[in-house]
Amino acid sequence: MYYRTPKAIGQAIRKRRRALKMTQANLARRTGVSRQWVAAVERGKPRAELGLILRTFNVLDMPIMFGVDDWSRRSADEIDAAVEAARAPRE
Repeated sequence: MYYRTPKAIGQAIRKRRRALKMTQANLARRTGVSRQWVAAVERGKPRAELGLILRTFNVLDMPIMFGVDDWSRRSADEIDAAVEAARAPRE
C-alpha cells in the first residue's frame, strides 16, 4: 500500500495498532516515544520524525516499501511545488 500523506500514515498506524489490540500507551512504550506522540501521529502529524515512524512500523510489524509512483513523469518544478505545498502551515 502507498501512503501519500501524513494523515494516511497515521490512519494505517491506528488501524494496525487496534487490530493488534494494543493501546497507544503500549505502542509508545515499545516504540520509545510518548503516548502524546503516538496520538499526534495517528491524527496525521505532518512533521513527525521519519526514524520514529519507521520504528513504529517495525513495532507494528508493518511492511515498508519504497517505490516510484507517477512522480517519475513530473517535472522538477511540479515536484518542488508539491513539496512546498506540503510544508505550508495549515489553518
